[in-house]
Amino acid sequence: MSTITTPANFTELGLIPPLLARLTELEYQQPTPIQAQAIPSVLAGRDLIAGANTGSGKTATFALPLLQQLHEEKPSMSKTAKGNYVSGLILVPTRELAKQVADTIRSYAVYFNGAIKTVAVFGGVSANTQMLSLRGGTDILVATPGRLLDLISSNAIKLDKVKTLVLDEADRMLSLGFTDELTKLLALVPQSKQTLLFSATFPEQVQTLTQGLLNNPVEIQLQSADASTLVQRVFSVNRGEKTAVLAHLIQQNQWRQALIFVNAKNACNHLAEKLSKRGITAEVFHGDKGQGARSRVLEAFKAGEIEVLIATDIAARGLDIEKLPVVINFDLPRSPADYMHRIGRSGRAGEVGLALSLIDYEDYHHFKIIEKKNKIRLEREEVAGFEVEEEFKEEYLQLNKPMAKPAGTGKKKNKRS
Repeated sequence: MSTITTPANFTELGLIPPLLARLTELEYQQPTPIQAQAIPSVLAGRDLIAGANTGSGKTATFALPLLQQLHEEKPSMSKTAKGNYVSGLILVPTRELAKQVADTIRSYAVYFNGAIKTVAVFGGVSANTQMLSLRGGTDILVATPGRLLDLISSNAIKLDKVKTLVLDEADRMLSLGFTDELTKLLALVPQSKQTLLFSATFPEQVQTLTQGLLNNPVEIQLQSADASTLVQRVFSVNRGEKTAVLAHLIQQNQWRQALIFVNAKNACNHLAEKLSKRGITAEVFHGDKGQGARSRVLEAFKAGEIEVLIATDIAARGLDIEKLPVVINFDLPRSPADYMHRIGRSGRAGEVGLALSLIDYEDYHHFKIIEKKNKIRLEREEVAGFEVEEEFKEEYLQLNKPMAKPAGTGKKKNKRS
């Protein structure tokens, strides 16, 4: 494990003036722990395996060194060489993350005056448009595995000159069923390359993936959730009362933004309708919405034009929403690892955040598994006015220790959702 002390500024990381000037413009004050520990090693050409959640600054960790390496390889700042080749390949699990990473890289590269070409490719939009953007190749390609394989089969891009490979959110790619696609892609890139792997968790699939892929890598493991900035709370509720409790919490706390997770696409629409009847307007974000609609909803939510967003787990990775005050698990995630990814949407980059989970009796056993897998222990609370009914209280207490006193105030009569 790396034990490097966090530098006081980005200059000490060995970054070049065009990047330092842009970071100053973006008001980046000090490197995050992962940036401080990883960037010098990446600049030195070392392979890297890092355990870090989104919100830890990992995009800059691989983007800044990659841009610097490309700049130094192009002393004349000439355009990309002829041929459908790519130098830096970044693989990500979702469309939203692909677009976000590419936009961030372009932002960092402002002072290279367009000399470094960055393209993002992903499903849900026209492949022909993306093929046109890849004409003449690209310096940096940010891609989802499935769409990249489609473009390779159409001879739109070649991977045999890749110098740097980044696997971002490797665990998520594998959990989404990209194992076969990753195997095919890894067979197409040169054996001699720099490989940077980022993963919030390290299940057996990820460990298997790293074997033979990385050469004497620098290893960095950061805490997946910072307890100093992210507060986690769990509220026990009666069967059938989750919607009523959710509406009460939103109205009582007057959150300027709230991201609510459910497990199914139709559940997004159903919950939005139920909240609407209680005077709360909510938008939905799930896989059935077209890419254009998803982008518009996400941008409106980031801009504060949407206060309540109900989403499936496609929003659990890669969504960087500045100062998001609260994330709510209306449904518990099926995978314990996804719990950490969901709550990681709040409390990012040192900002204070709140993660709430609503659990009824049927959720209790699964939440204990989530706690065990993530090595956390949270006190069960009740919302004043929605206390657990006496007929269920004994059942709850048999599963867990006594619950805390009610939090906040509210109506004293239970309301069914």
